[in-house]
Amino acid sequence: MLCERAVGESLWEAVLPAALRELPPELAKIDRILDEDRFLAPFRCRLTARIGRPTIPIETYLRLMYLKHRYGLGYETLCKEVADSFTWRRFCRIGIEGRVPDPTTLMKLTKRLGPELLEKLNAELLSLAVERKVLRSRRLRVDTTIVEADIRSPTDSGLCAHAVSRLTRLASRIKAAGLAGDTRLRDRRRSVGKRVRAIRPRVSVAGRRLGGSTS
Repeated sequence: MLCERAVGESLWEAVLPAALRELPPELAKIDRILDEDRFLAPFRCRLTARIGRPTIPIETYLRLMYLKHRYGLGYETLCKEVADSFTWRRFCRIGIEGRVPDPTTLMKLTKRLGPELLEKLNAELLSLAVERKVLRSRRLRVDTTIVEADIRSPTDSGLCAHAVSRLTRLASRIKAAGLAGDTRLRDRRRSVGKRVRAIRPRVSVAGRRLGGSTS
């Protein structure tokens, strides 16, 4: 069952000095952005059950995920840091006497919602933060997947033949443009190709004998 908002601050927090209750500038601005309804609407479409145990407050979940991605933390480290920090507790809307969600609870909720939803919300939050000059977008982080595939490693002889081919085409274009008219151009691509094919078997055998790569 969907639970959107956390319980308000406790009596203990209400009597604290104002200086202790204030959030740092960045967290205060992000806090105001995350209060917008656009960040809660996607959860209403995903979590539609009317019965069952309530989820952790979605506004708490959103702020926990912001801290996780902002500082590159794992779930366990995130929960420990929030539990030990009064400022992060206030940002996440978790009272002094409140219990920080368990890492497995956060992982299960993230899996249930789907990674694409979280990525979409993070992208929207980042664009808003940059637009409102909360963050400066100076770096780009890319998450890639490496897929093993059969490849043919380049050899010195192959690279030499490729260089001869490129130089020949370049010289041909220069002559076609009317430059270096008195210079004779000899196309060595065919002879270089024959030479590469002649030495390649010997190089491969030598590489296997040495237990290394061919070159």
